[in-house]
Amino acid sequence: MEWTAPGIVLEARPLGEGGAVVTLLTEEHGRHGGLAKGGASRAQAALWLPGNLVDAHWVARLADQLGALSGELVHPTAALAMEDPLALALLSSACTVAAEALPEREPHPAVFRALVPILAHLQRGAEEVVPDYLHWEVLLLSELGYGLDLARCAMTGDTEGLTHVSPKSGRAARADIAAPYADRMLPLPPFLRDASLPSGPADWAAALRVTGHFLARDAFGTRHRPMPAAREALADRIATRAEPAGQAPG
Repeated sequence: MEWTAPGIVLEARPLGEGGAVVTLLTEEHGRHGGLAKGGASRAQAALWLPGNLVDAHWVARLADQLGALSGELVHPTAALAMEDPLALALLSSACTVAAEALPEREPHPAVFRALVPILAHLQRGAEEVVPDYLHWEVLLLSELGYGLDLARCAMTGDTEGLTHVSPKSGRAARADIAAPYADRMLPLPPFLRDASLPSGPADWAAALRVTGHFLARDAFGTRHRPMPAAREALADRIATRAEPAGQAPG
């Protein structure tokens, strides 16, 4: 059994004398692990940092074995994000959520294809890709079978004036429909429905609450697992930016 494919490093855990068990996200093979000999050594440690884009080669005698993994660096995302706390928080969140939410070796090509440009463009400034990351979380939920319906009002079918999301059904609601239950519903930032709309930290914080609710309840809660700490850290960092002094879009 053998394949070569582009991959995103999701995590790397030291094993034995300098080895590392590396988890990748690939388009055709999904979340896939392998043993990188010398992966924790000085020569290779930088290669297997979470977020890096690599050209990976995996080989095993049998399909269900861990297999041996090697690779070449394509884009050093981790190093480029190191100086930007928001970029690093977003990178950590994306890799951890993917590593813990996606089933092993189950292809989700749309999730992979949407995450690659986010990581590739992170060096331009995290603010530019935060909206794309939040749309990626919506996509991830859909791929896992927990899709949100943000296109129309659950009660009327209207596509305009949608302001809230039901925390139970994940369906959008028009402002007048949501009003009596607003304290129990999740505010819906406009950009989460229409990616062409501008957004700022307050919108991102609201979107993180929407996707975070369903990630916690469905992607992780059904498996009795907590929300990853890295995802919580990203939400905290965005919430700080959304405070009164930092509400201007951008």
